[in-house]
Amino acid sequence: MSDAQKKFYLTTPIYYVNARPHIGHAYTTIAADVIARRQRLLLGTDNVWFLTGTDEHGQKIQRSAEAAGIPPQRFADQVSEQFRSLWQRMGITYNDYIRTTEPRHTRGVQRLFAELYSRGHIYLDTYTGQYSVGEEMFVDGPPGTIGPDGKPTETVTEENFYFRLSSYQAELIDRIEADEDDPKAFRIEPEARRNEVLSFLRGNVAAASSTEGVILSEGGKAAESKDLRFSSKGNPYVPGALKDLSISRSSFDWGIPVPEPAASRTTKKHVIYVWLDALTNYMTAVGYGSDDPAQQEQYKKFWPADLHLVGKEIIRFHCVYWPAFLLAAGVPLPKKVQAHGWLLFEESKMSKSRGNIVRTETILDAFGSLLTPKPVLSTSSTASSISNTVSSRPERSGVEGSASPEPPPPPTKAEQDLFASDVLRYFLLREIPFGQDGSFSFDALVQRYNSDLANGYGNLVSRTLSMIRQYFSTGEAVGRLSGYAPVPPLENDETSFPLNEAIRSSVGVVLGRTNEAFEENDFGRLLESVWSLIGTTDSFISEKAPWKLAKLDSTDAIITLRQVLYSAAESIRIITALLYPVLPYSTAKVWDQLGLGDIEAAARNGELNDLTWGSLKPGTKLGQLGPIFPRADKGLIQIMTDAEQNGSSTPPTPSKFVDEKTTHTAPAPSDPTHPGAAPRTSLLPHENPGTQVGASSAPVPELARPPAPHSEAPASGVFAGSAASDTQQIAIDDFVKIELRVAKVLVAERIPKADKLLRLEVDLGYEKRQILSGIAQWYTPEDLIGRRIIIVANLAPRKMRGLESHGMLLAASHGEDGKPILATFAESDEIELGSRLK
Repeated sequence: MSDAQKKFYLTTPIYYVNARPHIGHAYTTIAADVIARRQRLLLGTDNVWFLTGTDEHGQKIQRSAEAAGIPPQRFADQVSEQFRSLWQRMGITYNDYIRTTEPRHTRGVQRLFAELYSRGHIYLDTYTGQYSVGEEMFVDGPPGTIGPDGKPTETVTEENFYFRLSSYQAELIDRIEADEDDPKAFRIEPEARRNEVLSFLRGNVAAASSTEGVILSEGGKAAESKDLRFSSKGNPYVPGALKDLSISRSSFDWGIPVPEPAASRTTKKHVIYVWLDALTNYMTAVGYGSDDPAQQEQYKKFWPADLHLVGKEIIRFHCVYWPAFLLAAGVPLPKKVQAHGWLLFEESKMSKSRGNIVRTETILDAFGSLLTPKPVLSTSSTASSISNTVSSRPERSGVEGSASPEPPPPPTKAEQDLFASDVLRYFLLREIPFGQDGSFSFDALVQRYNSDLANGYGNLVSRTLSMIRQYFSTGEAVGRLSGYAPVPPLENDETSFPLNEAIRSSVGVVLGRTNEAFEENDFGRLLESVWSLIGTTDSFISEKAPWKLAKLDSTDAIITLRQVLYSAAESIRIITALLYPVLPYSTAKVWDQLGLGDIEAAARNGELNDLTWGSLKPGTKLGQLGPIFPRADKGLIQIMTDAEQNGSSTPPTPSKFVDEKTTHTAPAPSDPTHPGAAPRTSLLPHENPGTQVGASSAPVPELARPPAPHSEAPASGVFAGSAASDTQQIAIDDFVKIELRVAKVLVAERIPKADKLLRLEVDLGYEKRQILSGIAQWYTPEDLIGRRIIIVANLAPRKMRGLESHGMLLAASHGEDGKPILATFAESDEIELGSRLK
């Protein structure tokens, strides 16, 4: 392994401090913590750097502080401390916590701005337009236009610095399209987000190709024209689709000042807007811009970042603007950006306006209350060894031993928080496919906890270790075995363990699956694989019935009993090592009960990497036994619900999982040179306009478009049809005008604020196109990806929710409200994409 491969640097978004954190923030941070813990196992503690922090500049922070009657810095201090305290409460193992108000960050941002300016990538321009003083924003319209604050606007001229983003269209496309092993490749995951970014960068290829009268296909050889160019991979794009970007503002001052020599050219003081400010945190945190030799060495070691974790709605900032800034400055690009989906609460997107945001503290307090003192078995001079657990009914545990004469001390608040944090970690990572939208509910949380943790992993540990202790510490069974050596590991004497092959084989399969899942950050598949091993081990115990073997007056039965319990304990050791990155607190308790000591020390010295069957040394003394996951009563659901309804007077934090209502209704400027316009770019929709920026939820430097009314797009085509009896007859000449073709669904995803709409990208063989369809209540995105469907290919384009739909799906349904059944072809059907139905 080269020196460059012996490090791993990953980041979360930096969270915007206009209010307090919630489980949306926790989701991203938990995922990052799991990855960091896993990488430390592989590379060592000193070679992994995990960054999180807060984004604290911008006009919204300034306004929030004014509303609170305190200075912006004090406001940012208070909210940032809430994030930091929550991460500490949850046991998040970040290496650094960056704040964009820190001097080290200010210094680095100004250095990057100066570098871009000196290289000629930043220029000054002016814009004159109508300005709403009350809302501090430009709006379209003639002088005297009524602004979003209900008052007439003023004619204002504002100068802005612009970044030459348009210069990087072709290079960005080439790097994103590059093969994974290409050193210049810029990786974006999942594929749906990669396709989204490429679609944005390529522009409206379909419209341009139609104008030029050429038919294009992936890798096609059509000649370039004034309206089309081709990437290195031969894919078409529209030159000029990417426009320059405003990166400074002079209408407010809560930000990092533009440095010299650029500052001397302006008539007013400019601050660097959050596009450039927030994103640069990823470099300033590891030493960019520092004159300290130690910081310079750290930057040299860890940059470029190996992984940026972001929400899908801020993918554009990280995959278009950020790499363009770095290319212009001559800085290496991060290796990969991975986006996750939205978190839905009770099947609705978490929204400040809906009041359905869940605070992480609610879950920590509720589940932490389960961790109360329980009776445990005391450790004595006759403590059992591995071949040796605790249950009055070991065939199915739940009661974990007889009462200790000296009960352990009550758990501390920190222990309760870490236990509850494990519960939340497990639920979010098991329940939500990383990269897709996922649902959260208190009911599902409690159900998953009881079924998987209490009745699954926890019960397996309890019943196994209970029987080891019960059968091999004192009593007649052990007396008959005096003089026998400890049972050897399987690999030393396979003839002694013929009945363990099922578990051993399962372990090998699971190790292969979990390694792949870890590499792909596929947490759901990772946990599913581990739980399959838990199920196999549990079934093995039930099949061999050690409680029956213990009653037999036979030396062979007792040896078999030792073999069975050793195998179960060894399986638990491997399961626990695999689960450590996900459940650090709970696995520490299991590791200790196995008699293996401190799991953090085991992580540092490489013991958790030893997953070879038989590495658990026979004769190892068990630790003090006790409950791992006490069952949760359903009353916990009501406790959490009540806590959220009573809530806190502090509003939850709008973040990447939040629909935040804009405070105005003014239309967006159409002039791309307008400093309040959309980011001087074209086709990619901004899913949460006016609220997201950089690595956070900061307001964007351009004018936010008003939210569309929250009503469903009208049904169309087959979904708006009337009853069969009302069908209007048409002539054959009308029918032949309809062009039905076979297409394959490449991408399918939900559209924010449109509960019925899905956005699809389909392949027709000769071209790819976008189609919007009102089938979200019947089909999930996962149901559609890869299907061969029939579409109406010559339907006139139609705009819905700001997106253009080029076609319509063909489906059948029974009755007005019946579920539409898509007309599809099987993969085995020998029909080419684009084939016309006649």
